[in-house]
Amino acid sequence: MDIEKLKTSRKREQDLEQLSPFELKDSLISLASDQQKKPVKTMLNAGRGNPNWTASIPREAFFTLGQFGIEECRLAMDKSSGLSGIPQKKDIAKRFEDFLGKNKQAPGIELLRGLYNYGKEKHGFDPDSWIFELAEGIIGDQYPSPVRMLKQTEIVVHDYLVQEMCGNHPIRSGKFDLFAVEGGTAAMCYIFDSLMENNLLKKGDKIALGVPVFTPYIEIPELARYDFKVVYIHGSAKDENGNSTFQYPEEELDKLGDKSIKAFFIVNPSNPTSVEICDYCRKYLVKVVKNLNPNLMILTDDVYGTFVPNFNSLMNELPQNTLCVYSFSKYFGATGWRLGVIALYEDNIYDDMLSAIPEKDKQKVSKLYESLTLHPEKLKFIDRLVADSRQVALNHTAGLSTPQQVQMLLFAIFALLDKENKYKNDCMKLLHNRYQLLWDGISMPIVPDIERAAYYCEIDIYEWGMKTHGKDFIAFLEKNFEPVDIVFRLAEKSSIVLLNGGGFAGPEWSVRVSLANLDDEDYTAIGKALGETMQEYVDAWESTKKG
Repeated sequence: MDIEKLKTSRKREQDLEQLSPFELKDSLISLASDQQKKPVKTMLNAGRGNPNWTASIPREAFFTLGQFGIEECRLAMDKSSGLSGIPQKKDIAKRFEDFLGKNKQAPGIELLRGLYNYGKEKHGFDPDSWIFELAEGIIGDQYPSPVRMLKQTEIVVHDYLVQEMCGNHPIRSGKFDLFAVEGGTAAMCYIFDSLMENNLLKKGDKIALGVPVFTPYIEIPELARYDFKVVYIHGSAKDENGNSTFQYPEEELDKLGDKSIKAFFIVNPSNPTSVEICDYCRKYLVKVVKNLNPNLMILTDDVYGTFVPNFNSLMNELPQNTLCVYSFSKYFGATGWRLGVIALYEDNIYDDMLSAIPEKDKQKVSKLYESLTLHPEKLKFIDRLVADSRQVALNHTAGLSTPQQVQMLLFAIFALLDKENKYKNDCMKLLHNRYQLLWDGISMPIVPDIERAAYYCEIDIYEWGMKTHGKDFIAFLEKNFEPVDIVFRLAEKSSIVLLNGGGFAGPEWSVRVSLANLDDEDYTAIGKALGETMQEYVDAWESTKKG
């Protein structure tokens, strides 16, 4: 067999492929770093989803607003030692208007002006209350109040979520309660824990998971504290030409009609496959839930929803059932800010089910929150989430830090005021260009897909091999290589780090390429290395036939 041997033995590959892709990545980086020491080698790590762009205008506005906040503090008290006061509410709006007038050339000033006017004109905010919230928030001199989210900030971020998550058909009545959290990661942890604390999920319960999916969603249910029985809902659909679309076939969605399944967890658009649920699948899912399992709790992680036009979340289609997690990290290049929200519709099944649990359990659960209210049994689930995030006893100091909430607000208003979608269009164009460069490098045509977000690219070696070379080639691959062999081969030979798709409960022979974190030309190089490596397998197979 004419193919170069790797430092990593097949036995070692078998051992390592049991790890999470994000842990396996460390071994790949080590191999790629060794290769990088050779002349003219640069490591290309496309294993991470951290974007290499930032939204600059809302950040400019943040720092300019900070200057206003400092001025307000010094108005109250200004010692030569640097000891200053805190913002004062009386006439603060007038002082802010003066600040806007005196600083017309300051970075981000027009966004601040737009934010001020938006609050007054669209929502009728009292000007002094509005600017006082911004000044206190940017300075961070107070605990968050309300603890769930700053009052006026929540209203504006709510507008943003409806714009970005509800497509062309936002719900006509009612609203969502928002809980500002430390990114999507914190949201996941809080939700799992509160569902357990409130007996909405119990250890050993059956849940469903849409796969392929972000690895922690696979790993968390297996923890001893949860030990959930997991039913996989496979995104295994193919088009008429046999290409994977990663949509959910009817027979997979039909599984959700089983009332013993208490919850369904999904990432939409998906990670690692980076496609949104198509309109047909979404409508079919709605029908299954409403007709067969109306109390199904749905957690949808929609962090990538902003990368497809007119995205329509399950929070819009099934608002009563859905807890939506949204993070600002990817779209605005803000992973270090740790900004996210949990959204729950006011009229929801979670509160209904809390009212319906057996009296014995209800008393036990209510006791958890009796230090917060005289009527703990009436406490809404979203507020229980907040309390649980601080072990209840520290609820009075709960909440996302106020400067973080202000940056979140500025990201939201930036998108709300961008009526021509310039930023969104540039983001989508950037990713789809990199997608094109990757496939040009492989020398393969792109299969069109209107649901594609293109934040990641999933390449299935098995599917490619079966279509281009048939069953004999696939049998050769399976006999001689581990499914993760290609990621080790790319790391050792080309200093390229990709993640194995099997670790996401995706196709075992697939790889995930992040299109977010490298320069455009790097994706041509990655595509070329992928194409050459795939051809090496073919050449090795051909050599066995000649023998």
